[in-house]
Amino acid sequence: MDTEGRTMSTTLDPIELPDWAWERAEVRQALRARDIGGVFRHVQQYAGASQARIATAAGMTQARVNEIINGRREVSRLEVYERIADGLRMPDDARHLLGLAAAREKRTGGPAFDLAAFPEVVRVYAAQSSAAEEIQQQAREAKELDLLAVRGLGLIGLNDSLLRACLGKGLQLRVLLLDPDSTALAQRAAEIGESTESLASGVRLAEARLRELANTCDVSVYRYRMLPTWRLIRADSTMFVGAFDAGWEGHESATYKVMETPHGPLYRGFRRMFEAIIDGAERTV
Repeated sequence: MDTEGRTMSTTLDPIELPDWAWERAEVRQALRARDIGGVFRHVQQYAGASQARIATAAGMTQARVNEIINGRREVSRLEVYERIADGLRMPDDARHLLGLAAAREKRTGGPAFDLAAFPEVVRVYAAQSSAAEEIQQQAREAKELDLLAVRGLGLIGLNDSLLRACLGKGLQLRVLLLDPDSTALAQRAAEIGESTESLASGVRLAEARLRELANTCDVSVYRYRMLPTWRLIRADSTMFVGAFDAGWEGHESATYKVMETPHGPLYRGFRRMFEAIIDGAERTV
């Protein structure tokens, strides 16, 4: 069996973690957080790899690996993530958690890339109800929760709403609701076959109920005046995205789970859109 004394052969040997190690909760969490220091520590633990061996596999110096493991340096460049994933022989599932394409999926070099090169959409649900348990779990663990809705009663406005019981101290909650006095609300009411008065009163009820959360979390509510298109739930770095359409409520839409990744545009684009809507909205709570 190799020992630290056989530096050359040991350093050059490939690193092989058993499949079960990549499936452990702490390893998956480190990958999701892109905590490469944590990943390297788990590689030491489960593969018995030295810093020198990790350095060789990842194309780094041992000093750089030591800095990463001890939190004095972070990895931020996509090419470095890819080099580490290749060197550690990460399985495709682990690569996706890190925000990378599967090892077998290569860029074509042409004007377009395989969709797998942007693995932000990690799951698709038939409707919000299918994703409800996961949405609630993400909300309970979140420090920031953003919601873009129409009236929000099903999401958070009522005691039995999807997220009402998931809120806690320290949470920063921002909710965007459709302005009850806007022409966009009247158009939306017509689209779903509801009276303008009924839809507007639902928004106002949601606002009133959200004011009650002042002692539960840091809550702010805004009114926007554009025709609703996207329905967003963002819990830290995870989003659940649906859509509004004529005759079609947002919770009935297929729901996409979108994860923040180092190079994907969807999460960044939706978050930018949310911030832009807030900039032009009126705060009411």
